[in-house]
Amino acid sequence: MECPSVYDAIRLRRDVRAEFTGEVVDDDTLLRILDAAHRAPSVGNSMPWDFTVIRDPAMLTKFADHVADKRREFHAGLPADRADTFDPIKIEGITESGTGIVVTHNQSRGGAHVLGRASVPETGIYSTILAIQNLWLAATAENVGVGWVSFYDTPVLADLLNLPDHVKPVAWLCVGPVEKFQEVPDLERFGWRTRRPLESAVHWERFTDRDA
Repeated sequence: MECPSVYDAIRLRRDVRAEFTGEVVDDDTLLRILDAAHRAPSVGNSMPWDFTVIRDPAMLTKFADHVADKRREFHAGLPADRADTFDPIKIEGITESGTGIVVTHNQSRGGAHVLGRASVPETGIYSTILAIQNLWLAATAENVGVGWVSFYDTPVLADLLNLPDHVKPVAWLCVGPVEKFQEVPDLERFGWRTRRPLESAVHWERFTDRDA
């Protein structure tokens, strides 16, 4: 398979929910994707991330049930028109993907004097987010879908993985082969929110508040 360019992967990348084939991504492909994630830049070369791979069906189902509860809570708080728009939107593919990768962040890794983090401590978590971006683009190049699940209570996920207090979950990623990548992202297709044009995000020399 010819790998797409990085620009192709960026344009093709989607937050996948419903397009998983049901096959489990093979270990060789998974490790290539994780290797790409692990090569992300990090502040002070601290590499504050870890990747927990979950394939146990009981674990996947338990987390999926929790996410379903959180989806119902969110739906109940929406005004009627937004609830109608939200109804057909699938928010996860936890069991369908067959593989969950939980990306965690350890702010203490590297010790108290991480080069480059003293003035901006958030650069630690930014580094972990960059690892997720690497993972996502590498997966797209492999025709493997990734879906970021964000409907959960952090303490529930931490307890599920038996995480120590200093290690924080950042993302549950559903990872698996896909039938296709949607041409238009789901939230645009279902009318939840349209894409912001580039020209509204680019500023020259000074910032202009265009959201006011």
